[in-house]
Amino acid sequence: MKIRLHSTGAVPATLLTACLIACGGDDPASRLVVERDTVGDTLVVRTLAGSVWEAPRSLEPEMRIGAFEGEDEYMLGDVSGFAVGPDGSIYIYDRQVPALRKYAPDGTYVATFGREGGGPGEYKQSDGGLAVLPDGRVLLRDPGNARINVYSANGEILDHWELRGGYFTSRPLYADTAGRVLTQIWGRNAAGERYGGLQAYGPAGVKGDSLMAPQWDYEPPTLSGSREGMSMMNSVPFSPTGQWTFSPYGYYVGGLSTRYAVDVFRPDGGVLRIERVVDPVAVNADEKANAEERATHNFRRSFPDWKWNGPGIPDRKPPFRSIYAGRDGRIYVQLSQPGERIPADELDVSQDPNASPPNRWREPVLFDVFEADGTYLGQIRAPERFRTGPQPVFDGDRVWAVVTDELDVEYLTRFRLTDRAEADGGRG
Repeated sequence: MKIRLHSTGAVPATLLTACLIACGGDDPASRLVVERDTVGDTLVVRTLAGSVWEAPRSLEPEMRIGAFEGEDEYMLGDVSGFAVGPDGSIYIYDRQVPALRKYAPDGTYVATFGREGGGPGEYKQSDGGLAVLPDGRVLLRDPGNARINVYSANGEILDHWELRGGYFTSRPLYADTAGRVLTQIWGRNAAGERYGGLQAYGPAGVKGDSLMAPQWDYEPPTLSGSREGMSMMNSVPFSPTGQWTFSPYGYYVGGLSTRYAVDVFRPDGGVLRIERVVDPVAVNADEKANAEERATHNFRRSFPDWKWNGPGIPDRKPPFRSIYAGRDGRIYVQLSQPGERIPADELDVSQDPNASPPNRWREPVLFDVFEADGTYLGQIRAPERFRTGPQPVFDGDRVWAVVTDELDVEYLTRFRLTDRAEADGGRG
């Protein structure tokens, strides 16, 4: 069954399944054209043209935490994780100190939780996995101490939950609206194949099910090196990859970036597939050469005679780079963009002849935004030096993310969505 819809605004999912045309504005350029198709237990929502928003949204800074100099509590050295509480409070783990700090919604420093060490409430080599439960409890993943620390909203240590020690990950510590907490794990299935997924904990810290992450029948192109006692494998730059995240509403969202298709694995067992027609993005010839130079150098540090032994770098980038699930239920897809050459005075060039060649290219950050029912809202343009790691927090018309200034000073910034053509973006 296929249904094509023309609309200039968001339409409830129940209406989408019943209507062919919803009358809207007169501007054809802003008209949303959607095709819906049911295949087995998968509902495909395919945006062919247009969007709900009349123009891309920009991000305008309205609050930021950070300083070039001043009080220690406001100087951020290396933010590896942050979380936003139900009341808007912000929790930042700075691994350079290291310290877990709480800030009020207006950015005012409130308190430091714990300290470095192995005692109650202390942390040793946390990877920055942070989450806030619906009841306000704050959790910090600490593989150095093989546990998850559980604090009250005021910083009192309440509990420790057992965690596999020594396993570090850049993935967030996920928390859903039911009070579950989920952290990345690796294991092997009945056939002995290695798989990734999430270990769930109940609100009281009792381990629940392990949830296998989405998998795709796809073998990514790789580069490899080996010698006695050592092996190494990396993906070919700009190759498609499987991307997934976990929604605060209790389900996986993921897709294989060989094409623009993002699956929402609904709790009822059905799948909502979001598709959109996008123009392919070429890899600039100099951008490709820089990526090849960096990959080759990376292998030759361990294997001096290494030569390229995988497929060549593709001429086109995957349609998307990452997928994020917002606290508002929306889905945010980071698109691949044409590369931009980094000005020479901004390059991190080392005088060490053995240092890696500098990355001379970067991509602007641009997100597609979809409602939970697959309705395409439009795009969000992020400012320069907007970082997607640690993972931004999205919630309606607010976005929290780390940005850096021209001196690479970090700021945790809260943005407001605006329909202005340009926003300052918090650049220092």
